[in-house]
Amino acid sequence: MRNKRILITGATGFIGSNLAGYFLKKNANVFIFTRKTSNKWRIKGLLGNVSEHQIDLLDENGLEKAVRKIKPEIIFHTSVYGAYPYQNDAKKIIEVNFTGTINLLNACLKKGFEIFVNTGSSSEYGVKNKPMKESDSLEPLSEYSASKAAAALFCQAVARKKNVTAVTLRLFSPYGYFEEQDRLVPSLILACIKSKNPKLSSPDSPRDFIFIEDVLKAYEKVVDNKDKVKAEIFNIGSGKQHTVGEVADKVIKLTGSKVKPKWGAVPNPRHEPLRWEANIQKAKRILGWKPVCTLQEGLLKDIKWHKERFMEGVVS
Repeated sequence: MRNKRILITGATGFIGSNLAGYFLKKNANVFIFTRKTSNKWRIKGLLGNVSEHQIDLLDENGLEKAVRKIKPEIIFHTSVYGAYPYQNDAKKIIEVNFTGTINLLNACLKKGFEIFVNTGSSSEYGVKNKPMKESDSLEPLSEYSASKAAAALFCQAVARKKNVTAVTLRLFSPYGYFEEQDRLVPSLILACIKSKNPKLSSPDSPRDFIFIEDVLKAYEKVVDNKDKVKAEIFNIGSGKQHTVGEVADKVIKLTGSKVKPKWGAVPNPRHEPLRWEANIQKAKRILGWKPVCTLQEGLLKDIKWHKERFMEGVVS
C-alpha cells in the first residue's frame, strides 16, 4: 500500500477511522472526506497525517472537484446514515446511503480508479433460517437495509456495465476500537470497568460478531485481489453466531466484574431472528481471507483498549 492514494468517506465513523489509521501505518497517502458537523474525536491523532476535505456527498460539483484534485486509486466508501435507532429520517437515509453512493461512484468514474470498495450491511439479507450467502435473495426489513441493498446492487451494476472494479463488503457485527460507547460491546465493557449493572434488551438476540482487526484485513485483502473481484460482493463475519447473553457473560468474566445485566431495560425495535450468521466461504476462497480473532481474543483486546483509555481519562 506504500504511496497508494486512498480516499476514505465516513472517516470520522467507526469503520472509516480505523481504516484511516490502518492504512497510514501501511505508508499509504490517505485522503478523508468530512463534513462541517463531523465529530472528529476518533481521528484526532491522525489529522496531521491525512489530507482532509470537507465534502457533502450530495454536493455533486464539490464532490467532482475534490475527486479530480485527489486522484484516488483506492476508494473505501464507509459513509452511512441510519445505523443507529435515532437516525430515522427515511429521506436522509436514502439520500446519504444511496444517492451519496451514486454521486461518489460517478465522480470517481470520471477520474478513473483501481478499486472502489463499498461498505454494505448484513441487514440487506433480512431474516434467514441458515447462514447467509451472497447469492441469497435480499429481503431488507427497514429503510436503512433497503438503502444499503440498493447501493450494493448499484455498485455491482456499474462494475459490470463500465468494466471497472466496484466491490461491496457486507459487514456483519463489527466491534472493537473506537466503536460508539452506547453500542453493545463498549457499553458492556465500560459498565464492567465502572462496576455498574449494564442495561440491555434481550439475552437471546443472535449476532455474528467480527473483530475490527479482521475487518481491516478484509479491506486490505480485497485490494490485494483487485484483479479478480470486479463486481463481487463478500460477506465479512466470523462465520459463527453468538447471543447477546453469551457476549455479556464473556465480558463480565473477562473483566472479573461482579455486575449483573438488567435484561429488558432497553427496548429493542428490531425483529430478532433465531439465526444471524455469515457464510464466509466466498471470501475465504477468492480473497484468501478468514478471521483470526476468536470472540474471546477480540474481547480481550477491546477490554484492554478501553481500560487504557479509561485510566487516561479519555473515557469517563
